[in-house]
Amino acid sequence: MSVQKPKRASHLKAALSDVAVAAAALPIPSPINGSVIACHSPIDGSRLGTVAVDHPDAVRRAIGRAREAQIGWAETDFRTRRAVLRRIQDSLLSNIDSVVEAVVRDAGKTRENALIGEIWTVLEKLRWTIGSGEKWLRPETVSSGLLVHKRARLEYHPLGVMGAILPWNYPLQNIMNPIIPALMAGNAIVVKPSEWVAWSAPRFVDIVKKALAAEGQSPELVQLVQGDAETGKALITGGIDGLVFIGSVPNGRRILATAAEALVPVVLELGGKDPFIVCDDADLEQAAHAAMVGCFVNAGQNCVASERLLVMDAVYDRFAAKVQLMADGLRQGDPLAQGGHVDVGAMVTPIQLALVERLVASAVAEGARVLSGGKAIRTATGGTYYAPTVLADVRPDMTIMNEEVFGPVMLLCRVSDEHEAIAIANSTPFGLSSSVFSRDHARARRIMDRLHAGMSAMNEFGGATYMAQDLTFGGVRHSGFGRMNGRDGLRACCNVKATLEDRFPIHFPNKVYPVGAGDYAQMSDVLKLLYGSGVASRLNAVKALATRLFK
Repeated sequence: MSVQKPKRASHLKAALSDVAVAAAALPIPSPINGSVIACHSPIDGSRLGTVAVDHPDAVRRAIGRAREAQIGWAETDFRTRRAVLRRIQDSLLSNIDSVVEAVVRDAGKTRENALIGEIWTVLEKLRWTIGSGEKWLRPETVSSGLLVHKRARLEYHPLGVMGAILPWNYPLQNIMNPIIPALMAGNAIVVKPSEWVAWSAPRFVDIVKKALAAEGQSPELVQLVQGDAETGKALITGGIDGLVFIGSVPNGRRILATAAEALVPVVLELGGKDPFIVCDDADLEQAAHAAMVGCFVNAGQNCVASERLLVMDAVYDRFAAKVQLMADGLRQGDPLAQGGHVDVGAMVTPIQLALVERLVASAVAEGARVLSGGKAIRTATGGTYYAPTVLADVRPDMTIMNEEVFGPVMLLCRVSDEHEAIAIANSTPFGLSSSVFSRDHARARRIMDRLHAGMSAMNEFGGATYMAQDLTFGGVRHSGFGRMNGRDGLRACCNVKATLEDRFPIHFPNKVYPVGAGDYAQMSDVLKLLYGSGVASRLNAVKALATRLFK
């Protein structure tokens, strides 16, 4: 498969393969055949190997092993937990090239995307958790209110055994993302990756198991189960104490329904349709480069992809010309080809490729113009690619503006002013991330405040918030609920326990029974004294209370 820099988007197809197969000619396969997952690389369709499917009994046994190991792990101190995380960190740094290659082969992304979007993000999460995890998990003393003789604390105890059901777009990062805080909080965890990246998952989980063993801890703390929806359902109903789910909205609904039956608390990180607002005073060079990242990194297969570019009329044409030129120059092909350097890799699944193809075709039929790309490429060997695409004249009522694309497609929508931009940005049921570009800080801040989103970034691609690990990661509306990352992400792995203990060694009974004849009136006066508005009201309460006590 040749890799070259195309002069125009029309040459992308030739750059990918000498033999392209029409979309309708290939069926969309499932990687699971009975009790086996057949693993293939989306780069060229090459066979990677097979992985056994874990059926419900095997899932329940995995949960049991994790629960037994967690008993001892819950008693470890933070120093021990940090040591395990440092082992993971050192292993990733020592094996960067082999980990990157595994990600690339299984997910089809470029080596640079794997390095920055997977290795770097995991290392940063490890750094933050090692440095700040104990701070947010230590017992926290809070006010005891009127109970001045007591000391009040919030304590963060491990949930027990957590579960994680994960998608295919980030094979390494998706696995490490829940494992790191789960272990830091004292939990065991059972992870189920997507069947589309089943081949690389054991390699990444093994990094954690070896780190645990090296520190004298049980490798059984982290369990890997493989399979499809049946495996996931067995995980949810098998006795776990908490669940992290990352995936689509339809699957999120099914996960939540099953979790509700089992009364398992869930953190849901679902889809997005993130707005990317370019104001008429924006630095267009800065905005254009951020848009390229937001739309084309990892072939657009990001929950926080910039799915709707809302560009103000005064700068729309200049911005469109700039991103068209940049998209036309993108190189696409085999990320592991000898001597080849590419900007955009493959789509992970043929199902997603077909969805992107359908949405783009629908947009063109509804009046959108293709400035660059606009074609799916399926190689003769089974590689799955979609050319980096820029669509202009996209309207808010188009199907593609309301459904998650999850592919390398930039949608340019012309808006008159910030009010229209905000209205369109908030017009979908999603609310994950968002971006606002303006040289006027107050203006950008004003727009950000009005966006319905879990995250917002000023003059930056919204996904960059992930790299500030003190920030939480998550959405509102149909983009999910609960939070990952930061203090709240760590505490989502905990049972938050409220405690009262003696502040002073004073022991006296709180006599409530038997009820006295004047108790009700006396307590009423006490409440008026404590909570009455104004000095006069409270003085009246003092007077009434004193009179009753004197009598």
